[in-house]
Amino acid sequence: MAMHTGSTVNADLGKLVLRLSLGILFLLHGIAKIISGPAGIIGLVEKAGLPAPVGYLVYLGEVVAPLLIIFGLWTRLGALIIAVTMVFAVGLVHLDELWMLTKNGGWQLELQGMYFFSAIALALLGAGRFSIGGARGRFN
Repeated sequence: MAMHTGSTVNADLGKLVLRLSLGILFLLHGIAKIISGPAGIIGLVEKAGLPAPVGYLVYLGEVVAPLLIIFGLWTRLGALIIAVTMVFAVGLVHLDELWMLTKNGGWQLELQGMYFFSAIALALLGAGRFSIGGARGRFN
């Protein structure tokens, strides 16, 4: 059995914190979509000229992908799905705010940016050993 140094344990704990924070916070949006139903998203998708069934992909991006990330199973794929979901969210809802700042000087889309860049970081880092898939899992 290989010994893990403190820095390896810290890195794996950092990945766990990143996974749980991104997964749980993003899943809350998915739960809201489950409760409210798909009509609002389907309307946005159709307004953008996309077929209505594309709207149902929100459940993949905001429910399935966060659950994969939380449990640490196919984490990299889940993270990439969240990153793509954020690109669609910005494109469908927030495009006019892309270059805006808040009255306090922050980026108008800082929450969306944090979700996107956290997902990219997680896709690059993987789940770590504190996950169902384990540190050496094929897609972790």
